[in-house]
Amino acid sequence: MRLKEKVAVVTGATSGIGKAIAQRFAAEGAHVAVNFRPKGNNAQDAAQIIAGFPVEGMAAEGDVSKRDDMERMVQQIVAKFGRLDIVVANAGMEIKKPFLEVTDDEWNKVLAVNLNGAFYISQIGARQMVRQGGGGKLLFISSVHEDIPFPEYTAYCASKGAVRMMMRNIAMELAEHRINCNNIAPGAIATPINQAVLDDPEQKKNAISEIPWGRFGKPEEVASVAVFLCSDEAEYVTGSTYYVDGGLTQQVTKY
Repeated sequence: MRLKEKVAVVTGATSGIGKAIAQRFAAEGAHVAVNFRPKGNNAQDAAQIIAGFPVEGMAAEGDVSKRDDMERMVQQIVAKFGRLDIVVANAGMEIKKPFLEVTDDEWNKVLAVNLNGAFYISQIGARQMVRQGGGGKLLFISSVHEDIPFPEYTAYCASKGAVRMMMRNIAMELAEHRINCNNIAPGAIATPINQAVLDDPEQKKNAISEIPWGRFGKPEEVASVAVFLCSDEAEYVTGSTYYVDGGLTQQVTKY
């Protein structure tokens, strides 16, 4: 088991990529705090996920866009497990709207979750890692749209591009503390955020036509890369972005 006895927190971990990462980390021996936003059935979903872990985990309530929530959450994790070794900043959202119609509230809402949320949990987590010593891992889940334009999703693209640059910068600052900082940029992954496309045969066909590998990716395929980047095997890897996209970012124009 590559993460045996490590303590990890995964934000936005009740569905999609976050859920797959949390489950895979637990299978690899980590004590995982499953973060969820206090809304709807999220608490029950988190409890159900943890019930399936082979090792002890915990539900970690908190809105990533609120620093106080993240401070309290990390304190609870450390109180329970004694330390924090891995932070996965996964929580994210998007709003589809033409650029000319985007409101300030919509812009701020997307950046509050995708960018501010990643900043809060990574900074709070890194401070804990520095206090306890021994290094640690910060992993950001970005998107291929940190590079590829995505019309009608300007706030989302801006937030993901900012996450990538933030990761690269803090990788340099935290190297002296032996805290690895890396980024995964998923492409088209079969998750709830893409459900509308998956349910529409024409949209799905169009999306797949742009992917050299010829299919949507699976959350578990992103989780496999996350395990590597958060394990000792990636001790010499920092400041890097790993694309899990079936070749989407390498696509060439078809004439």
